[in-house]
Amino acid sequence: MMEAMVKYNRFIGASPGRSGHTRSVDAGRVLIDARQAVAKLFGVPDVLRVIFTKNATEALNIVISGLLGEGGHAVVTGMEHNSVMRPLNAARSSGADFSVAPCSGGGELDPGDVVPLIRPDTRLIVITHASNVTGTIMPIAEIAAIARERGIPLCVDAAQTAGAVPIDIEAMHIDLLAFTGHKSLYGPQGTGGLVIGGGLEHAIGPLIHGGTGSRSEFEVQPDFLPDKYESGTPNTIGIAGLHAGIGFVSGVGIDAVRRHEKSLTARLLERLESIDGVRVYGVKDPDRQTAVVSFAVDGMSPSDVSFALDEEYGVMSRPGLHCAPSAHRAIGTFPEGTVRFSAGFFTTREDIDYAADAVAAIAARGRKGAGK
Repeated sequence: MMEAMVKYNRFIGASPGRSGHTRSVDAGRVLIDARQAVAKLFGVPDVLRVIFTKNATEALNIVISGLLGEGGHAVVTGMEHNSVMRPLNAARSSGADFSVAPCSGGGELDPGDVVPLIRPDTRLIVITHASNVTGTIMPIAEIAAIARERGIPLCVDAAQTAGAVPIDIEAMHIDLLAFTGHKSLYGPQGTGGLVIGGGLEHAIGPLIHGGTGSRSEFEVQPDFLPDKYESGTPNTIGIAGLHAGIGFVSGVGIDAVRRHEKSLTARLLERLESIDGVRVYGVKDPDRQTAVVSFAVDGMSPSDVSFALDEEYGVMSRPGLHCAPSAHRAIGTFPEGTVRFSAGFFTTREDIDYAADAVAAIAARGRKGAGK
């Protein structure tokens, strides 16, 4: 990834689609090649339907503001990130509304709970592919069938799964896919995108209007893809890095990535669940979750545990609510939250054991301090 970005900066460094000189043309090729890589990864039949954004949050805002900007109703789950919940709450000011399908204490969704929430004015169903709090993988196939039967667009937030879990938008009947580049696609921060299903570009307006390098004689936004949603100078250097990251994932194979991360998750769950005073949340099943594990230590705040892990052992974690208060309400950890570990392809079994040993030492100290 870094080599691709350095190469772009050193030998290209121009704006794509703005000029006819060699470097501008080369910059345009960077975007085309990256778009093709994304399309191949997700089974997108038309590369022009791959829209680059700065992150999954922007992609989700395009969808929600575009489909609910003038009212309407959406259905979401109780495990959604604030990148879904905040735009939905903002849309209420324009007359939109939404309903939340409840999730279990393990973060699981019963597809049957979605059906009663659908109304005649329901314009969108949004569902996270996997929770960023518990890693719980959602029943996308079942929800897609419900949405398809009723002609409602389905938007999947794949921030946690793109590159870690196989995704084929055609086979899975996903209409809109939001993804980020800096997690399991091993791209840089500030990259992401939105895949728009056929025909939905007519219903979804752009979030940002401006220069695209195309149809410059008109002072209105182009209506063709991808320009309709890509105003302003793109993050071409970041997209070059994203392309390299996707190339790595594709070379290794997502199935191989998934096998490795499942093995790590199994080990982490086994170790954490064996520690006195540690509570693990979620389905606690590597086959039904990503390599995200949330836990708490009795008698200690998540922030104190996370600080000790970093300060004393050099172990990185994230404490608190993880920008997903709805999910924490569902699993019963609101408002304190949890400590979250996230393993990846470069994480080793030794890393897992070291982190678990650190948690055990911190938990033992907490029990001693509490007189237990």
